[in-house]
Amino acid sequence: MRRLVLIAIPYLWLLALFLVPFLIVLKISLSDIALARPPYMPQLDLSAGWEGLKSFFSELDFENFVFLTTDDLYWKAYLSSLKIAVVSTFLTLLVGYPVAYAMARAPEEWRPTLLMLVILPFWTSFLIRVYSWMGILSNEGVLNQLLMWLGIIDTPLQIMNTTTAVYIGVVYTYLPFMILPIYSALEKLDGSLLEAAEDLGCSRLEAFWLVTWPLSRNGIIAGCFLVFIPTIGEFVIPSLLGGSDTLMIGKVLWEEFFSNRDWPVASAVAVVLLLILIIPIVLFQRNEQKQREAEG
Repeated sequence: MRRLVLIAIPYLWLLALFLVPFLIVLKISLSDIALARPPYMPQLDLSAGWEGLKSFFSELDFENFVFLTTDDLYWKAYLSSLKIAVVSTFLTLLVGYPVAYAMARAPEEWRPTLLMLVILPFWTSFLIRVYSWMGILSNEGVLNQLLMWLGIIDTPLQIMNTTTAVYIGVVYTYLPFMILPIYSALEKLDGSLLEAAEDLGCSRLEAFWLVTWPLSRNGIIAGCFLVFIPTIGEFVIPSLLGGSDTLMIGKVLWEEFFSNRDWPVASAVAVVLLLILIIPIVLFQRNEQKQREAEG
């Protein structure tokens, strides 16, 4: 009985906070826009009995999903979000792996301090951290002022309101999500394996590619998924740092909900986004399961 209770708690949590809201969004995505409150129809009226229930389901349709295929805006937004998420994940890995490697190779007494420095940004509001980059990257910001003071540039660089600013914001924001799993994998690495590889004639670089990189692969995969999955639906960073040319599905979703007040189409966009994210989520769960089986 205790085991059933323990198992039931996470399932009830998922039911209440994921499945039920998803079903509500799915129902809205099959509805039609209406000048009412809420701005969609049909509405479920249980007082009408079985006939009302049949009438309710008969009015649901897939017109909003069909509409997504007819307007270039939506599929371009999905492709742009995928591109930004992939490039941002690669850049985060490019920056995060050396940091994690240096942390894992540092003396043991320094590792807790370095780990705290990586986690330290989480102590500050996410919104405040993104706003700070607006002051750094703007035409009159710290970065341009520094480059002009050093004589590297004569006129301010246009970084704000570009895709470059979005990449900078995403890499900065999600860098700890890449560093921590890679550091966890590298910290467990047995140093004697590298010594054995060097004794067998490998250079340090060859030992890294033949021993360190393969053994840290699980951490790399976990870090890439932890960065890619939230980035693809990111809204705050492209809204504050990106310009009108930065097209991401999170911005489109917000515009449909709050500017156009087209809840059915916005819900359809959200459902398609969730279906896209299911693929990396399932792959991530399988990787975690394989890792646990290998460690067991």
